[in-house]
Amino acid sequence: MKLWGGRFSKPTDKLVEQFSASLPFDKRLYWEDIEGSLAHTKMLGAQGIITDKDADAIRGALMEIRLAIEADDFDFDLADEDIHMAIERALIDKIGPAGGKLHTARSRNDQVATDMRLHLKRTLIVIAGEVAALQETFLALAEEHRDTVLPGYTHLQRAQPIFLAHHLLAYVFMLDRDAEKLKNCYQEADVMPLGSAAMAGTPLPIDRESVAKELGFSRLSDNSMDAVSDRDWLISFTAAAAQIMVHLSRLSEELIIWSSAEFDFVEIDDSHTTGSSIMPQKKNPDVAELVRGKTARAISNVTGILTLLKGLPLTYNRDLQEDKIYLFETIDIVSSCLAVTRGMVGGLAVNVERMAEAAGGFAVATDYADYLVVKGLPFRMAHDVVGRLVRFCLENDKEPVDLTLEELQTFDRRFAADALSLSDPKRSAAARISPGGTGSESITSQLKTARIKLDELQEWVSSGSTLA
Repeated sequence: MKLWGGRFSKPTDKLVEQFSASLPFDKRLYWEDIEGSLAHTKMLGAQGIITDKDADAIRGALMEIRLAIEADDFDFDLADEDIHMAIERALIDKIGPAGGKLHTARSRNDQVATDMRLHLKRTLIVIAGEVAALQETFLALAEEHRDTVLPGYTHLQRAQPIFLAHHLLAYVFMLDRDAEKLKNCYQEADVMPLGSAAMAGTPLPIDRESVAKELGFSRLSDNSMDAVSDRDWLISFTAAAAQIMVHLSRLSEELIIWSSAEFDFVEIDDSHTTGSSIMPQKKNPDVAELVRGKTARAISNVTGILTLLKGLPLTYNRDLQEDKIYLFETIDIVSSCLAVTRGMVGGLAVNVERMAEAAGGFAVATDYADYLVVKGLPFRMAHDVVGRLVRFCLENDKEPVDLTLEELQTFDRRFAADALSLSDPKRSAAARISPGGTGSESITSQLKTARIKLDELQEWVSSGSTLA
């Protein structure tokens, strides 16, 4: 008989049991469910709502159940519907009617909302740690390649010479914004719904504050109806995770392009590539492609949870059972992709010579215009002069490095002997001294800022690691 079956005259249809059961996926909430039950039991005993004897029996049995689950020695029965009922049934089987007192002053509605918030809080610490680890990998590579020059791109066309460190630091700062969003998600999730019961609260003299303190929540939900139906924190998390995935996807796209024979900027380590079943020479960037592909699922989960919620009247509706699928899949996707991307970035072999070769040619054209601006020519006129200079080179199969001073001066007499050094891509990158630019001093400053931010993130992760 179902634990809620007193009102019913017929058993649940077997197909309905299979259709409605969430146990196959929500059993991963067992740890949070038992933690919440232990804190709830402690409060019920302290408030005199149940006896100390019953509270002790419940706590002891709950810890035994947790050990059994962790030892893979627990019988999960689909008839129990979900992890909450599975644990409660096992509890009653162990200690008899006293086990039925655990559910006093609570509902599965506030119970599951609490479990999910606890699970996300723990997981956010782990994901933030993975973000920090990837940032560390980028910073190490950036330090190694402070003087490696390559072309920066706009419209996937060579634009201006930059240092590779500058390019890598762009991803560090993207990930820093991602980490801030994860911290904000943590704050949103750090609200305890337990004690809201089904949706109206309880007439029993419970102490919600003590339970919140026991479970590590910083504050209580303000409205019991909102508490059991609120999934805004899940929207925020899936959105933050999707943004992380978009950043990883952009990186993956670059590594796919850069590792092609046409670019040959990097080689992805054998450990993060695969071969072809028919073409022996192939080395495919499958890891990067899969990260790019899994991003689609992360993005769709944001749409999924929004669509799930958009038509729900207050308060709890069984539709919300589906929210866990979006939560768990998003967690799994972003965690695995962060970890595998860290390995892929850490194992990159950089083709310094090829990057430097590609950074030459017309990527320095803006430097010629800037030179004329310093000599007093308005930028738009300088732009026109250099545009004609580029056309001359194209028509005569020349590159800037091939130009003589006499040829330069046919376009503008302001060019002097020092203009002959403008074709050097490394000089071009180093010359960009504006804050945030690719110049050497700016890179030093960016590395320092990134390190400070990363240390703060790692401190935050460390402070919450006991939860994880």
